[in-house]
Amino acid sequence: MTNIAIDHSSSVAPYDQLRQQIIEEVQSGGLIAGAKIPTVRALASDLGLAANTVAKAYRVLGEQGVIETRGKQGTFIASGTDPVRARAEQEATSFVKSVRALGYSNNEIVEMVEAALRGA
Repeated sequence: MTNIAIDHSSSVAPYDQLRQQIIEEVQSGGLIAGAKIPTVRALASDLGLAANTVAKAYRVLGEQGVIETRGKQGTFIASGTDPVRARAEQEATSFVKSVRALGYSNNEIVEMVEAALRGA
């Protein structure tokens, strides 16, 4: 979630800025169904926010159905209302995790997907 930035001089509360930006990332495809997002503490540290601020944003996002917590596994982007797209996004996430575990970079993974699309 490197695209998230909090403007401390904004009149919009930091938790709401965070909530809005995560929703924008989901809508733009930057975060897809099944993608794991940072823990409250990790994201709070990265953004220079209090953990309670991030927890509030996550709580509201959970109530809105944008994210889901899976106990000790962590917090993930929830599946949307389109089950076919959600399944495709989960498969894409799974593929990326598997190929990263083999040591490939993001650029190499993109090249593989583009080659697969050309060959399909």
